[in-house]
This record gives sequence, C-alpha cells and structure tokens, in this order.
Amino acid sequence: MRRQTLKALFVSGAILCLSVSAQAEFAGKVSFGYQGTSGNSETTSVNAATELVWDLDRWKHTVGATALGAEDSGESTAEAYNLNAQSDLALSDVSYLFGRLNWDKDKFSGYDEQTSQTVGYGRKIFDNDTQTWNLELGAGARQSELRDGTSENETILRGATDYTYRLSETSELGANLSVESGEENTQAQWGVQAKARLIGDLALVASYRVRYNSDVPDGSEKRDTFTAISLEYAF
Repeated sequence: MRRQTLKALFVSGAILCLSVSAQAEFAGKVSFGYQGTSGNSETTSVNAATELVWDLDRWKHTVGATALGAEDSGESTAEAYNLNAQSDLALSDVSYLFGRLNWDKDKFSGYDEQTSQTVGYGRKIFDNDTQTWNLELGAGARQSELRDGTSENETILRGATDYTYRLSETSELGANLSVESGEENTQAQWGVQAKARLIGDLALVASYRVRYNSDVPDGSEKRDTFTAISLEYAF
C-alpha cells in the first residue's frame, strides 16, 4: 500500500512536470525550521516544506510536500509527512475545475496512512492586491490504513477554503480549512499563519495547524496540533 501510494504520487508529479513547456510561469517556495533545548531537558524539533507551482495558459499545477519531527530526551514524539498534487483548469477568471491527490502519514496518529483522490469545482471569491479567498467543493475516494492493522475504503465529499490578507508589502496573514467526509470518518484540517519578509525573498513564518479525525482506534487522540516557526525562501 505504502509503495503503491508513493509511486502514484511521484508519477503524478512527473506527469505534471512533463506538461509544462518553456512558456509556463514557474514559482515555488521552500521552508525549514529547527528548535532545540538543552539543560534540564533535551528536546529538538524540525519541520520542512516545499511547494512548486506551474501556470500554463488555462492550467495551473501545484505539487507540495511537508515533513516534521520532534524528539524529547532521545525519544521520538512526533513524525508526520504529507505529499499532495493538484491540477486546476480555468473556466473563467474566477472559476476552475480541479483534480487533487493527497497522501498523509503520521506515526503518532490513529491512522498510519491516508490517501485521497478528489475532483471538483473551485471559485475565487476575492483576488486583488489586498486579499485572496478561494472556495472548493468536490468528491472522490479515500483509502486509510489504521494503526490497529485494519483498513478503510470509502467515498468522500471534500470542501476547502483558504484566505490571505496582506497587511503590507512585507507581511501577511493567512488561514485555511479543509474537510473530507466519508461514511467511516471525517477528517478536518485547519491552519493559520503569519508571514513577514526579512530581506529579499527570505521570510519568517509562524504557523499553527490542527488535524481532526472523527473516528480513531481506541487509545488514539482525535486531534493533533502542529506549531512551527520557519524561514521561507520564495523563488
């Protein structure tokens, strides 16, 4: 299951890359954060993320990945990964169709792996120099491997929204929410972030994210939270 999921994600990413010509607009960003303490306690935490975006005529392709880990006195306390790919086809200046593939793995959640494939419709509510706000609605399928060794396969409905408000030329606030709901489980993810440009294309980013699963194995928490402070470079 794991190898097949990763293979499908990387193949999808390769297809997206091959669809881009020399005339495409290309942009991306990478971020990395690290925190360590010593003395009475020895703790370390790291987080990393990358996102690549291609715009070509009516198409927009986005590929992203995140990873985080934490240790306390040599014992792992957090380990999570995400890979995602989405293609948008513009219908007008404000509306589009999308296809999305998402893979999550979290060593400390009730779900070992969750993979979803969705298609749907998106609309730009605001898109100007001050703020952007997008809404998406779609449907698809999700495959889940639970920590207790069982698995779930279900049809899902997906809704998502993201909002960005630019305070100035060098700072902005953002928030996002996504919900995937099926017969077995509803997964919701919500996050906020603040970004301030330091110099050139280098920025400092503080973020907070919550992931919630409505149905988890006994002994597992329904809610996971992630806090990060990172340096981000955009290109």
